[in-house]
Amino acid sequence: MTQPLSQDKPLKRFPLPILLLGMLSLACSLAGGLPAPAPTSPPTSRPYMALPTQARPTYVPQVPTLTSTPTLIVPTVFPTFEVQEESAYINPTATQLPASLLDVTYCSLGGVELKMDAHFPADAGQPAPAVVYVHGGGWSAGSRRDMEAATQTPALLQAGFAVFTIDYRLAPRHMFPAMIQDVKCAIRSIRAHAVDYNIDPGQIGAWGGSAGGHLVALLGTSDENAGFDVGEYLEYSSRVQAVVDLYGPADLTLTALTPAQEELLTNAFTPDQYELASPVTYVTTDDPPFLILHGEKDSLVPLEQSAILYSRLTSANIPATLVIVLNAGHGFNPVGGQPDPTPEDITQIIVRFFVRYLK
Repeated sequence: MTQPLSQDKPLKRFPLPILLLGMLSLACSLAGGLPAPAPTSPPTSRPYMALPTQARPTYVPQVPTLTSTPTLIVPTVFPTFEVQEESAYINPTATQLPASLLDVTYCSLGGVELKMDAHFPADAGQPAPAVVYVHGGGWSAGSRRDMEAATQTPALLQAGFAVFTIDYRLAPRHMFPAMIQDVKCAIRSIRAHAVDYNIDPGQIGAWGGSAGGHLVALLGTSDENAGFDVGEYLEYSSRVQAVVDLYGPADLTLTALTPAQEELLTNAFTPDQYELASPVTYVTTDDPPFLILHGEKDSLVPLEQSAILYSRLTSANIPATLVIVLNAGHGFNPVGGQPDPTPEDITQIIVRFFVRYLK
């Protein structure tokens, strides 16, 4: 479904008791183990393709429910979104990239020329939907050409998406909100040049991991009223129509921080910015669909961060799915076994989500 390109919504603040209630609910569920949910039937308005029965657990696509506390979903089956030609996009091992534009300056902010790479699907006869990748690295490191982008881009291209991977200004030289200003400027720039890139300006998604997951989540929930839209192409909207958040922080106000977590946050934010920089602060009913994936044993960004975001989104009746990757730490690195879903499965899940909501 296509989200409006411009929405007005006020900044929302959430009281501390709600956050404490969510944390308490999460702690109780973890203490007693994560029980597998009873099988549910998908909604009649969202058709699903059948896959062969999987012996390993994966996850259940969730129908949004109204709740103020986090709900953790134990994987049991793959979600599969109906498309016309499944074989045209499920190929996460593809290695050949179609035509690309490299080192494109998408905006200039704070005296910095901001670069992106653009990759285009082969034989696109009509404007293609676009997805934008935002890298991780603790807001202070990383590159648009990191391994995650390289791994997932080919499958997205084969699915018929134009793929843009962007750099942004890094902390501590450039403190928040520089990075979200850059990400929003990238969306506006891509939309402004939709004819040049042969893309559909009304069908743009975003995905990213860790700090990149935080930024795409913030991109998805905040609008122009948040004050992050500055610089060029202000006549265009920075709203996106689908978001994939991979293990990104969602509520920076939670105070039980490890030294590593505190160092990352204070390197990019001042304490008085934590609420303003939190994606959960801006959740409202006009936000785009979200797919959230998080390792169950992530010690850098706790699973509760994604659980809280999932709860806020579903409470606002936003289509959202939370995937808990078993035996996985931060970055889906193996912890105590083979991650499940596997990296290849995760790529398919991401592609199918974007196909469902952008094509």
